[in-house]
Amino acid sequence: MVKLKGFQKLTLTDQALQTWFSALQLGKPKVVVVNLQEALGRVLAEDLFAHEDLPRFDKSAMDGYAVKSADLVGASQGKPAVLQLTQADQVDAKQAKQVWTGNPIPKGADVVVMLENTQKRGGVLEVWSQLAPWTNVSKSGEDVKKGDLAVKAGTRLSPYHLGLAAALGYTQLKVAEKPKIAIIATGNEIAEVGTERLSNQIYDSNKTMVAAMCHELGAQTTDLGIAKDNTDEIAEKIQSALKTHDVVITTGGTSVGGLDLVPDAVNKLGKPGVIVHGVALRPAMPTAVAMLEGKPVLILSGNPVAAVIGFEVFGRPLISKLLGMSKEEPRQIVKAVLARRVASALGRKTYVRVRVSLKNGELFAEPVSAKGSGAISTMTQSNGYLIVPENREGVSEGETVIVQMFGGLEVANDV
Repeated sequence: MVKLKGFQKLTLTDQALQTWFSALQLGKPKVVVVNLQEALGRVLAEDLFAHEDLPRFDKSAMDGYAVKSADLVGASQGKPAVLQLTQADQVDAKQAKQVWTGNPIPKGADVVVMLENTQKRGGVLEVWSQLAPWTNVSKSGEDVKKGDLAVKAGTRLSPYHLGLAAALGYTQLKVAEKPKIAIIATGNEIAEVGTERLSNQIYDSNKTMVAAMCHELGAQTTDLGIAKDNTDEIAEKIQSALKTHDVVITTGGTSVGGLDLVPDAVNKLGKPGVIVHGVALRPAMPTAVAMLEGKPVLILSGNPVAAVIGFEVFGRPLISKLLGMSKEEPRQIVKAVLARRVASALGRKTYVRVRVSLKNGELFAEPVSAKGSGAISTMTQSNGYLIVPENREGVSEGETVIVQMFGGLEVANDV
């Protein structure tokens, strides 16, 4: 009956996260080597250095003629500079050599004149403009110099990082091994998607959602099914998962009801067990964090939206750490005008689902009606979170707020 009294104390979210991470003492991630073409979205495990200058040589930045800038002093359409065309690898005084974008600049030349500013007459070239030295020339090493740090370890690799690595001649990269995460749902009231349900059961959506959020961040997951509301069964699944996985995430059974058995099951398996249970967070207050056998266990609410928010607060930074990133990857942040007042509970960090749209050149955040932490459709109707800190009681209509985006920006039809 102690459970039925509710949470007697709530831990601030930042404090809960810090306490959990301090207990985990995570080491460096394991390193795997992947082909360059397979490295998109992976996290670089070792600093990437330039083995040579990029570009390797002075090269033309456009189609035109390589010349000496000194020969163009005073050139204009009324008084063009007249140069002799050459095919040699060196340009002497009063000479010009045709080059195309990316071609090496011949010795002696220090500028490239655009084709549009020239007129070719037989073996003679007329130039109508004067240019400062090194105009339209990409100099050797101006992009990256030999020995420079090209990409820092802990960086999630984008198409542009891969392009830079390719330009430097890399065919393979060392990246962090994908964390292995086991996901377990709990509860007599849920059934697997695609199976027959009892009249009092609903389909489990949490494992699908949590797995997708893990994949989005670069982890790999194993679906370990549903554990009934039985402490021994829950404990057995968690213990089995710990043998082959880096992290265990459970959903459901973490509040203070008579059948909320997951924290008890975790504590039954060993020390330190549950580190924090009950967070000053709305939704997702029942979230718990634990450690068993030196591995993190994240205990999420069974309500879908609360599970999402719990993962957002604890799962995202955990996976970032497991991948060797120096800090959590921030979501895209925008400033928007709040279209309608939102209320929040003093003392709890509140995640408010909003729909951000661009109207007449200005961003507006419309709160999505909160139908409870089980209303998963509010997540599909939203594209961002407004986070109200613990020391605020709501946010007023018309106030400029910061929104963390998890979806694309909506553009109004009248824009």
